[in-house]
Amino acid sequence: MGNNARRELEWPADLDVGNLLESGWRPTPFRQFILKLHSRCNLACDYCYVYEMADQGWRGQPRRMSKATIDRVAARVAEHAEAHGMRAVEIVLHGGEPLLAGVEHTRYAVNRLRAELGDGVTATVRVQTNGVLLNEAFLRLFAELDVRVGVSLDGDEEGHDRHRRRAQGTGTYAEVRARLENLTSPAYRHLFSGLLCTLDLASDPVVTYEALLRFGPPVVDFLLPHGNWDTPPPGWSKDGTPYGDWLVAVFDRWYQAPAQETQVRLFSEIIRLLLGRPSRSEAIGLSPVAVVVVETDGSIEQVDTLKSAYDGATATMLHVLRDSFDTALFLPSVAARQIGEQALSAGCSSCAIARVCGGGLYPHRYRSGAGFRNPSVYCRDLYRLITHVRRLVADDVALLTGPG
Repeated sequence: MGNNARRELEWPADLDVGNLLESGWRPTPFRQFILKLHSRCNLACDYCYVYEMADQGWRGQPRRMSKATIDRVAARVAEHAEAHGMRAVEIVLHGGEPLLAGVEHTRYAVNRLRAELGDGVTATVRVQTNGVLLNEAFLRLFAELDVRVGVSLDGDEEGHDRHRRRAQGTGTYAEVRARLENLTSPAYRHLFSGLLCTLDLASDPVVTYEALLRFGPPVVDFLLPHGNWDTPPPGWSKDGTPYGDWLVAVFDRWYQAPAQETQVRLFSEIIRLLLGRPSRSEAIGLSPVAVVVVETDGSIEQVDTLKSAYDGATATMLHVLRDSFDTALFLPSVAARQIGEQALSAGCSSCAIARVCGGGLYPHRYRSGAGFRNPSVYCRDLYRLITHVRRLVADDVALLTGPG
C-alpha cells in the first residue's frame, strides 16, 4: 500500500464532518493567520521542522510571497473577519526567516493587511525571527507600524550555538544577543513580545532559563523538540521522563522566585487549566485550534509544525486565489483540532489529567497507520510535569483557604 493510500486510512481522514454538524458542532473561525513571508532561512538549525524533518515542501515554494499574493491574503483575512463578526485578528509574519523579505516588502505586507481590514478590525501583528537580521532599519519599521517581535534564543551561548548555527557551522549567539540588546533598549522594548526556546536535554534547565531572563522577556515559550511515535525526539525514553524532569526543574525555579520574573507560557497555561479556565495555547488543553497558515505561494495550510510528521501533513489543497478560509474550517484535518475530547485516544480520554494535558501538541501524537489519535510521544513527560504543578498549586491554594 502506498503512502497516500495509507494516509487515507489514518485518523482524522475518516472524520465525518457532516455528522459533527448534525450533532450541533460548529467550527471556530480562524483568529490567528500565519503568513510565510519568506520560505528560506539564513540559518541551518539541525532540529528545524521546516527544513530538517519529514516534509520538504519548502523546496517548491517561491522564496518570497509576492505582492499580488499578499493582496489576496489580505482580502481573504478581511472576508473571514467580516463573515464572523470579528473585531480583532492576529497576524504572524513567519518563515523560514521572515526578515529575509526585506524592510519595504514587510512594510507593504503589514500596511496592505491593515488597510484591507479597515478601522473596524484590530490587527495585532507579530513577527517571529531568529534575530540575526533584526537591525535598526527593521526596528524603526516595527516601531512605526506597531509590530511586536518574538525572537528565538536557546538559552546561553553554549546551548544556543549547539543547534542554531549557520550552514557553515558557526554559531549565532553573539549576533542574536547584540540584536536583542537593541530590541530591549528603551526605544524599542515595548515591541518585545518574548523569547522562544527549544528545550535541549544537554543543557542545564536552570542555566538555560536564567540565560533567557537576562533579556527581561515578557514571555518565554519552551518548545519541546518535535518528534512522534515513528521518530521519537532526542534522548526520549519510553519508560523515563527526561523532558518532564527538565521542565519540572525550570518550573520550580520560576514558581519559587520571590517575585514573578517573566511569564512562562506553558506553566501559566497549565495553572489556568488546573483552575478550570480554558487554554489559550495549542500545546495543551482542549480549546479549539483557530490558527491557519498561508505559504509563500498562497496555499492555505495547517499549522506547519505538522511538517515534522510526514510529507504533506500540512496540505489542504486550498489556495487563497480560489478558496476562502471558511472552506478550510470544514476539512476533517482542521475540524479534528477543534472538537476537543472527541479527538483524544481512548487512553487519553480516561486519563485523570486529560482536560489539562489535552493529549499534548497534536503533531507529537502521530503514529503511521493510526494517524493522530494517539497519546503524545511526550505522554509520560507531560504527566510528570502536570501532576507536579498540580501538587504545588493545590498546596498553595490549601494554605490560602485553610483555617486562619
